[in-house]
Amino acid sequence: MRHRMAAAMLSMLGLLVSAYLLLYKLGIVGELACGSGGSCERVQASKWAVLFGIPIAAYGVGGYLALLVVALAGLEGRWAEHPGPTRLLVALSAIGVAFAAYLTFLEVALIRDLCRWCVVSAVLITAILAVSVAGLRSPGTPPAT
Repeated sequence: MRHRMAAAMLSMLGLLVSAYLLLYKLGIVGELACGSGGSCERVQASKWAVLFGIPIAAYGVGGYLALLVVALAGLEGRWAEHPGPTRLLVALSAIGVAFAAYLTFLEVALIRDLCRWCVVSAVLITAILAVSVAGLRSPGTPPAT
């Protein structure tokens, strides 16, 4: 259960970071608090900040929201002892880590700049994967079949 609580907390933080970046991309937040140099703005203004006409940050909002819902649902009633929510957390966060790695590659290799908020998001999704995998191995979780 603790791994799901940790995943829920980390998902909430990721949701806040992604929402902040999305609000900037939509023009609701005027300037990103990213330190000197404007690296966040450069990354957000790049052609890779949009995928299929949707801002990358919107995918983050959706992904973290899905993780939050799964983690919270996994704390309730009949799902509390079931391994399904933890397996789903592992699968969703693994997809998130792969996507974050791809985006980090784009930042480093093509944009040649790093957005600090994007790095925070990558760390958060990696932490969610780590606690979820640990949850699969915890004594309270039935073995995978």
